[in-house]
Amino acid sequence: MARTLDILDFKYFNISSPAEYVVHVEINRPDKLNSFFQAMWIELRNVFEALSVSPSVRAIVFSGAGAKAFTAGLDVQAAAQSGVLAVNAEDPNLDTARAATLVRRQLFEFQDCITAIERCEKPIICVLHGYTYGLGIDMLTCADVRICSDDTRFSVKEVDIGLAADVGTLSRLPKVVGHYSWVKDVCLTARVFGADEALHVGLVSAVYPGKDRAVEEGIKWASSVASKSPVAVQGTKELLNWSRDHSIQDGLRYTGIWNGAALQTRDVPIAMQAGTKKRKPTFEKL
Repeated sequence: MARTLDILDFKYFNISSPAEYVVHVEINRPDKLNSFFQAMWIELRNVFEALSVSPSVRAIVFSGAGAKAFTAGLDVQAAAQSGVLAVNAEDPNLDTARAATLVRRQLFEFQDCITAIERCEKPIICVLHGYTYGLGIDMLTCADVRICSDDTRFSVKEVDIGLAADVGTLSRLPKVVGHYSWVKDVCLTARVFGADEALHVGLVSAVYPGKDRAVEEGIKWASSVASKSPVAVQGTKELLNWSRDHSIQDGLRYTGIWNGAALQTRDVPIAMQAGTKKRKPTFEKL
């Protein structure tokens, strides 16, 4: 496992392995409240694409370094100097259609980088604390499970900087909480809400006293998932995500096709025998 992590050397993310088959990914720009600029979201995609296919990884904990923030969102100052928000500033004489094409391409690239979290084959638990604004909401809605510390402050901040959220929140948040009135409230007002409200609407599964405790609980969850058959776990994530975006009948059919292959795994008799003998099963890497 150590050899696998050695090659995952990133500038803006800390990568560690706190338990067997578990990887902890930390956003590492605490002096700027873990705010993002273009190089960071490109690196984010590289991180999760690498972990997605590593046979030494079965579950991922995703958090932010430092005491103050998971992430304050987009680094607006950096974005105004280059990237989507700076297209017209870089060339004020650029034809409108051509400017729109550049912006669209950059937005699709940005969206794809954040979607890499959701696309990752391994289950991800997002541990939130402090400021969790803007892009933080985009990222947490891509995760499979979310927990937070009691000091977490959330905000869908984009309307306060003059734009509609465009990297995933407006598409994913309604499906995460299933409460359109509340979603429109927080998205239209950009109001700050706390951990208790997030728990009440189902945005997070649990609230813990302080960041350290929340990270500890996240690692426990990831360790539990990592102890199970990777064939079963990765298949369950794939089928849940597919069924979320399709009809019940489509979901049932896809499950049947998927399990037509997956049920042939040796993991099934291994897990059943371990349960009968009351011992911990050991599964091959996937």
